[in-house]
Amino acid sequence: MKIASYIVAFSLLTMGIIWILQGVNILPGSFMTGQIIWAKRGAIVALAGLAVLAYALWRGRQQSDKAA
Repeated sequence: MKIASYIVAFSLLTMGIIWILQGVNILPGSFMTGQIIWAKRGAIVALAGLAVLAYALWRGRQQSDKAA
């Protein structure tokens, strides 16, 4: 479950960063290029990825504290 959380978190982070870069016209080649709405959506997705990552790290720490 922990590995799946990391995969989801890093996927969301990667996708969010790509959307941000496309939205602010740094990464061209898509219908999203130059449209600020995609930068905003990318920021939300990236924040969701950070939240999933923080939860996975917190949960892993909680479980390791119980084992000790």
